[in-house]
Amino acid sequence: MEGMGQKRRPLVVMASAQAASRGGANPLAELTDRVKTLEAGLRAWLAKQPTHVEAAVATAVGAVQGGALGGLMGTLAPDGGSPFPVPQPPPGADPNALASFKQAQALAGGPLVQARNFAVMTGANAGISCVMRRIRGVEDVQGSMAAAFGSGALFSIVSGMGSPNPVANAITTGVAFAVFQGGFFMIGQKFSQPPSEDIYYSRGRNMLKQLGLQNYEKNFKKGLLTDQTLPLLNDSALRDVKIPPGPRLLILDHIQRFGTVVQISETLS
Repeated sequence: MEGMGQKRRPLVVMASAQAASRGGANPLAELTDRVKTLEAGLRAWLAKQPTHVEAAVATAVGAVQGGALGGLMGTLAPDGGSPFPVPQPPPGADPNALASFKQAQALAGGPLVQARNFAVMTGANAGISCVMRRIRGVEDVQGSMAAAFGSGALFSIVSGMGSPNPVANAITTGVAFAVFQGGFFMIGQKFSQPPSEDIYYSRGRNMLKQLGLQNYEKNFKKGLLTDQTLPLLNDSALRDVKIPPGPRLLILDHIQRFGTVVQISETLS
């Protein structure tokens, strides 16, 4: 009996090793799922917080991302962050020439300057967008343009582009930012509009877009979770269409807080 037991041990070890190798065959997919779950959990936590808390977190995250991007651009670009040499202002130049020189300097700063400018710009944009979304209840072109105006104005002030009239230049820069971002937002909406045969999923699509879960629209379609089924959704139904726990909590919390999804979607549209 002991001999038989000793002979079976290598088989058990080999079987366990094979199972472990199968479980760790795709660590990248497991890491991606964990990141998505953590992101969904963070979104669920932020959705329950006051507006100022969510806005502060969004501003901080946007500032960190923008600072990293600006620092990278300033490091990779030659001549201290500028792709072109910046001429020195002539002696006795008029205020308009000095203002143009200030603008060139703002765009030609080194890594730290670029990191600061981009951090202010992206942080302000993310924070204002969050506040507008909370106030209006939907992410639309008006909120996008308001966020762009605020970020453009702050970028103008922080970067020193406003000499000799900082207020007028901040307003002009903010308007330019708002026009460009509003145009890009409308173009993006036009190209991202779903085909006409998806009308049975329009309210569900609006709900997922509001929650930042657009990637799970295909799961709703595979499970035939049309707009008529939205008030009946439960954890089991969402699990059957392979939606992870974090997004399931967000969807069910949305339905619980707003009653039926049909009513809230009609209000937003």
